[in-house]
Amino acid sequence: MKVTIICVGKIKEDFYRKAVSEYEKRLSRYCKLDIIEVQDEKTPDNASPALEEQIKEREAARIFKYIKEDAHVISLEITGSKPDSVSFANQLNQLAVQGKSHIQFIIGGSLGLHQSVSDASHQAVSFSNMTFPHQLMRVILLEQIYRGYRIIKGEPYHK
Repeated sequence: MKVTIICVGKIKEDFYRKAVSEYEKRLSRYCKLDIIEVQDEKTPDNASPALEEQIKEREAARIFKYIKEDAHVISLEITGSKPDSVSFANQLNQLAVQGKSHIQFIIGGSLGLHQSVSDASHQAVSFSNMTFPHQLMRVILLEQIYRGYRIIKGEPYHK
């Protein structure tokens, strides 16, 4: 299985980079993982709704350059379904059983995703009603993918 994470923005803090690196290493025995970072747009304080929409459009254009037609695309959105870890693992496994060999996860920037990206996704997933920094969300997503593969393989995991 190939898993690609397309995310807006770079990771700036070293502790996040170390966590991402650790999960990349752990996941290497379960899947081929690629992380694609697209440039984020600077958002001025008190940006108008029209400017925020333009910023999300520019970020969406960068995201669309990497979305593959044969991939199952899952966007991370606060309004998405909220599976528990076992359900998430079952979903990963079910996609593999259905012959999907490539899953792409999309993490938006500080303003979220443009509607066009949401519309192009096969599904939306949320890990919480809370808002997390996109850098931390990358770590949380990687941890849940790793946990999912351990569940699929019947390996121990912390509950």
